[in-house]
Amino acid sequence: MGQAALTMRTGRAGHAWRPARFVTPLVMPLLLLVAWDIAVRMTGTLLIPSPREVGLMLWDFAFGGVYDDAFSETLSLHLWKSVTRVYGGFLAAALVGIPLGLLIGRIRVIRELLDPTLQLLRPVPVTAWLPLSMIFFGIGPNAAIFLVFLGAFYPIVFNTIFGVKSVDNRLFEAAQMLGCTGSAMFRQVVLPAATPSILNGLRLGHGFAWILIVVGEMTGVPEGLGAVIMDGRMLSRTDLVIAGMIVIGITGYTTDRLLVMLNNRLLKWSPQHHV
Repeated sequence: MGQAALTMRTGRAGHAWRPARFVTPLVMPLLLLVAWDIAVRMTGTLLIPSPREVGLMLWDFAFGGVYDDAFSETLSLHLWKSVTRVYGGFLAAALVGIPLGLLIGRIRVIRELLDPTLQLLRPVPVTAWLPLSMIFFGIGPNAAIFLVFLGAFYPIVFNTIFGVKSVDNRLFEAAQMLGCTGSAMFRQVVLPAATPSILNGLRLGHGFAWILIVVGEMTGVPEGLGAVIMDGRMLSRTDLVIAGMIVIGITGYTTDRLLVMLNNRLLKWSPQHHV
């Protein structure tokens, strides 16, 4: 009986099964929903929908059968369009930002050549690039992907630079004593030591990519969650705006958890970097 009770209280690898671990994160969202509902009822406002009205909008957005309008049963289409743009821009930022950050962090000449320009461009808000992106790429998804790319690029490249520059010199000395030189030094010392910072940069860039999809889809694209939010604003459909925000939040959170799992898997040798 004692062994059975112990088995019920523990999971794999002997870790305690704690219901609070899953319940606690739900407390604040539920409190916010209650506060939201109370505030709408007390003020009697017609400008902000109640949680129930937003819930109906989300159901109709996903499955239809409530309003039967142009947005009914279109969630999958808009979500897919936004996902392709977010990850098109994010992957492009990673493919450019990580190698560039490694080179800037490791090679002084490249750092002196490129770092001042990147530092100059970094403070420019991505929204300021909106008119130019439409000139460069026209009205359509490419402009949105470009804006997402810009938003994700800077966290990735600067965290990679930081990771490379933070490598302890004693690691290089130890590697040289073991006969490690040239490209082998880069692969076996620099890249592994910089990996935690690179992964942090990827996670930050991923968050900015989802933040900027609404701005990116202001470029005239007909489908996408950002386009839905803009349509809701134009039509004074606040329930639609909030529904789009909720879908973006849930999708961004879910994909962020996947990055956290990747982070923990790649850094399982370093417990202090587990999230």
